[in-house]
This record gives sequence, structure tokens and C-alpha cells, in this order.
Amino acid sequence: MTENILRQKQKPSRDESGPANLNTRGPGRINPADKKQVKLHPVSLKRIAALFAPHKATIAIVVLLISVSSIVGLAQPFLVRSIIDTALPKKDLTMLAWLAGAMIAVAAATAFIGVIQTWMTTGMGQKIMHTLRTRLFTHLQKQSLAFFTRTRSGEVQSRLNNDISGMQSVITSTATGIASNVTTVVATAAAMIVLSPQLSLLSLIVIPPAVWFSRRVALLRRDITSTMQAELATMNTYVEEGLSVSGVRLAKTLGTTGRDAARYTESSERLIGLELRSQLAGRWRMATMSIIFSAIPALIYFAGGLPGATMSIGTIVAFTALQATVFRPIMGLLNLGVQWVTAMALFSRIFEYLDMVPDITAPENPVPLDPSTVRGEVRFENVRFAYDGGTDVLRGIDLALLAGTTTAVVGPTGSGKSTLGALLPRLHDVTSGRVTIDGVDVRDIAPDVLARIVGVVSQESYLVHASIRENLQLAAPDADDATLWKALASAQIADLVAGLPEGLDTLVGARGHRFSGGEQQRLAIARTILRNPRVLVLDEATSALDNTTEAAVQLALDHLAVGRTTLTIAHRLTTVEDADQLAVLSAGELAEVGTPSDLRAAGGAYAALIAAGEAERASEALELAS
Repeated sequence: MTENILRQKQKPSRDESGPANLNTRGPGRINPADKKQVKLHPVSLKRIAALFAPHKATIAIVVLLISVSSIVGLAQPFLVRSIIDTALPKKDLTMLAWLAGAMIAVAAATAFIGVIQTWMTTGMGQKIMHTLRTRLFTHLQKQSLAFFTRTRSGEVQSRLNNDISGMQSVITSTATGIASNVTTVVATAAAMIVLSPQLSLLSLIVIPPAVWFSRRVALLRRDITSTMQAELATMNTYVEEGLSVSGVRLAKTLGTTGRDAARYTESSERLIGLELRSQLAGRWRMATMSIIFSAIPALIYFAGGLPGATMSIGTIVAFTALQATVFRPIMGLLNLGVQWVTAMALFSRIFEYLDMVPDITAPENPVPLDPSTVRGEVRFENVRFAYDGGTDVLRGIDLALLAGTTTAVVGPTGSGKSTLGALLPRLHDVTSGRVTIDGVDVRDIAPDVLARIVGVVSQESYLVHASIRENLQLAAPDADDATLWKALASAQIADLVAGLPEGLDTLVGARGHRFSGGEQQRLAIARTILRNPRVLVLDEATSALDNTTEAAVQLALDHLAVGRTTLTIAHRLTTVEDADQLAVLSAGELAEVGTPSDLRAAGGAYAALIAAGEAERASEALELAS
């Protein structure tokens, strides 16, 4: 429906690749795009908590496991101290065996707890992501056609895939990491004080610069990684544009294959530089940190050897192990601020879509209507329509389609023909007035019932990348092969399908490109036949076909229209002569209505269209002759 797209106001969409693909403005700073997203669409903590509410028991058990694991893990340094200070000097093999066994048991226990914790948090995270994915997908399905004409498909896919997938680390790592890091830091600090208050004081001097250097390197690498993700997103766009069926066809016909290859090559070369920067980022800082890390145990050993020092060798070794252990959780806690804003930005983007109110909503109390008993009388009553509150596309349309008759709508480009056809299946809702079927406003009919009553065959048929059988069964999931073949025969394409090696199991290819335009149309018509609608909208279904193919498709449409109320949006006037009724649109208004013969004889708008068409064909004939 080209008029819908041409007249739809295009609204600029926001970032299309999600927070993970946005750049920051330098190391050590929170991504400004994340902050902007959260500011534009604030997220309620209560709303986030509601997602976790069904998993309270799991969360409680996970927190308990984290605490137990952290505490159990701290036994290792004390066991080492006992081995070094007591078991080895005394050559007490029994004690040594018990302590060594205890070390193995502690390692096994922490590993087992870690597996259980991972299993529980991953399961909880996947369930929450599943809930969000299905809610978002279902909610987007309710959006009107206007939403999808003004929103790039990449944006929708990004929120469904990238943003929700990005939440996996938030749910399974960040949330549990907070509890784990806090528990580990507190328990380790307590153990260090128990082992040696003096060495603990020394750690307070050494740890801060080590943490600072490490954080700077981590943030620098994160910024470079963010840029790399953005470049990867660009490469994915080039692949989609250049290697899809339509993209390859366009490139070959326009001769842009070299340019497309050059774009992809340049993007790939940029990735080389980014990867080098990522690997080399902060190397001098890392060198400084390695010196600091080497200095920590050296200082501890030196302090243990000072005159008057009473620390045993086992205590020094155990304390050194604890010193290394406390560094990781401190870093995790320091990164909490960045992780928090990133997490809020992900939730914000998802909730922003979930909060969108559909332009077209299902009725709260739909009128009960049995599709099998519908007569199919359609009326447009004083219909007015405008896109997004703009200029009226249709004004004061009053038109009746008697049950079982064919009404053709003609008019110049931009007169509102396709828009009128789109109002019947509720692809758009009228601005004022109403559209009825058997006296029932289409806005009062349940969407699934309306879809069974009104069938649409448009100029651009759409076939999914599956077999012919699967494409047909989208309309009738329980249809057997005999029913499918009957529908194909009515659509004038059974012989072609029967001649294919795999018959009904033949893959149609991406968007149906395995078949020609006319063949795609006839497969779409067969699918509509299986749907068996009482009302039919044919939106310029043959306008893009050659004369021979058009004749075959038109024959299929004629079979389809028998006994149904049909609204035909016509581009070629030669296809409307057999219509029971003809409506002529001009600048969004109904210029005249009547039978084709009456309107032709009246010498009005329809006669003018015929004359204009004949003059155009005569001009084309002269050009060809010359």
C-alpha cells in the first residue's frame, strides 16, 4: 500500500543499535547515551522488582549460597597456615592428611556451590528474559501499521534481541555479583585482621593505587569495546544490505558491488585498529600494576622479617593469599555505578516500548460475530481519515458494498484508494465516521474474527522462508494436502507446483524469491482461498505484472471473488469493466459511483480517466514507432 507509506509522517527514531553499541566520550565515564535514555524514560525500581517477585525463593537461596561459598572459601588460608606452621614442622602425617583433605573438600564445596548458584541464577535470568521477550513481541504485534512504517526494523530487532540479551549479565551477574563481592570483601577483611592487624594496615596503603590503575584500564578497554561493537553493527548492516536477495539484486543491477565491497573492507580495516587498541590499551598501566602486585607480597615478607615481628611463616603466606583475594571483589564494587546505569538503560529501552499505547486497540467488549454466517455487506459511512492529525486523505466517503458484489475503486495516484482499502481490515482506523460489516463497526469486532472475515491480497505479496505447504498452512493450519491442492488449483498454480521435484515441500526462498512475481501472487491468492473470507480487499494485486502474467493472476482473482464481497483497488482500468459497481476517488473525495458502463457514458471523472489512459497509450505507441 504505497499511499500509506508515502503519506505516513516519518518520525526520527532513536539510536538503533542499543546501549551496547554506543560510544562513550572517554575512559572513566558512564556512557552518556545510557544516562540520556534513563532520563528520557525513567525506570521505577518497583517495576523492576516486580520482574523478580516470582523468584523470591530462588533469590534467597542464591544469596545464602553466595554467603556460604564466601565464608567456606576463606578457610583455605587458615588451613595453609596450619600446614606450614604446624603439620610440616612436626611431621604430623595424620594432621597433614586431614588438613590436605580439608583443602580439597573446601575447593570441592565452593565449586559445587558455584555450579548450583550458576544453575539457579541462569535459570532465573532466562525465565525473566523469556517473560520480557514474549511480552514485548506480543505488545509490538498490537502496534498499528503506522508504527512500523515510521520505525526502522533494526530498532525493533535491537530491543527484542540485543537489549534483552544484554540483560542476561545484569540479571545473572550484576545482581548476584553485588552480594558476592560485598560478602567476600567483608569476610576477607575480617580474616585479614584476625591473621595480622599490622599487615592489614599495610594493605590499606597498597590496595588503593592498585585498584585505581586497574579501574582505569578496565574503563579504557570498555570504551574501545563499545566502539568495536558499533563497528560490528555497521558491518552487520553492510552484510544485510549487500548480501540479502534484494541487496544482491540491487547491487548487480546498479553496478555497486565494488562500492559495497569497499565499504565492507574499510569497516573491517577499522576493526583491526580497534582490536590493536583494545589489546594495547593501558599497557603501561598494567606494567605499573604488575610492579605493585609484585611489591605487595614483597612488602609483606619484608614486614614479617623485621626485628620484633612475631608473625609465623604460615601467617605470612595465608595473608598474602587473602591480599590477592580481596582485590577482585573491590574492583567489582567500584564498577557498580557504571553497571547500574547500563542496566537501567536496558530496562528503560524495553519498558519504553512496552509503555507504547497502540494506535489501534482491540475492543474491550467485542460484538459476537460468527464468520461463517456473515453476509458481507460493507458500508463506509461519512468516513474521514488523516495520518497523524495531518491533512485529510479521505473526506466524507459514503459508499455501500452489497453482499456478494464487486466494487472497484479507481482514481489518480494519491487519491486515497489504498487508504480506503486499508480501513476495512483495520490496518488504520478512521479519523471520523465508521466502516461496518453487516452493520457492525469493524472497531467493535475482535481482531482475530475480523481477520477471518476480511481477506487481503495486495500488490506486494509476502511469503515466509519456508515450504509451499507451510506458507499455505499459515491460513489453515489443519488443512490436508487435498485441500491445499484444491486451493492451488483455484489460484491457477497447481500445475506449476505439481511439476516441481519437491512439490508442496519446495522452499519458496527468502521473501518468496524462488518464484516470479506472478507466481508469488497466485500462491498468496491460494493462501487467501484457504482462509475463506466473506469480504475481500484486492489492493492493486496485478498492477506490477506484465500482461500475460496479469491475465493468469486475474483469472485466479476472479475465482477467488466468486460469492464474496470484493473491494478492488484498481490501477489498470481494463480490470474493472466487469465490476458490479465502480467508485471514482479524486483528491480524497468520492467523485462518482455507478456501473462502469453508466459512468463511461456519463462523461464524468471515470470517462476522463479512460481518455487520459488512451492518450498515454497512444503517445507510447508513437514513441515506439519512431
